[in-house]
Amino acid sequence: MTRKNKRLVMIAGGLAFLGVAAALVLTAFEDSVVFFHSPSDLAEKPAAPDRRIRIGGLVEDGSVERGPADGEVRFRVTDGNATLPVRYVGLLPDLFREGQGIIAQGTLVGGTFQAEEVLAKHDENYMPREVAEALKKQGYWKKEGAKP
Repeated sequence: MTRKNKRLVMIAGGLAFLGVAAALVLTAFEDSVVFFHSPSDLAEKPAAPDRRIRIGGLVEDGSVERGPADGEVRFRVTDGNATLPVRYVGLLPDLFREGQGIIAQGTLVGGTFQAEEVLAKHDENYMPREVAEALKKQGYWKKEGAKP
């Protein structure tokens, strides 16, 4: 084998190694990335049942129900266009209440979102921009300090 052929083999081997490494890194990131969706997004195109996602919106008034199991809570999240039922088992944040903005992380199972974690909005920077814009368009957005 000539020096030129050895160099070409080394370059091809290096590129193949980099390609395999990049594919492994992207595959690992795919499992840990959690995408954000609004109830309207999920109404249009439901997520895969085993896929972890985040949803955000307002807790619908009159929708909070305590379940028969200890710590089970069922409620609905809305963005003004669509509503999504949520089931959560655990302790809710102190700021959780009807009409409050929340973000929940979990999976979609049979049309109901099974939340593993629920976060309550505590200031205007907490809600994702997409949800805030959707709520403003629907007239559900309340300015801080404004009287209801």
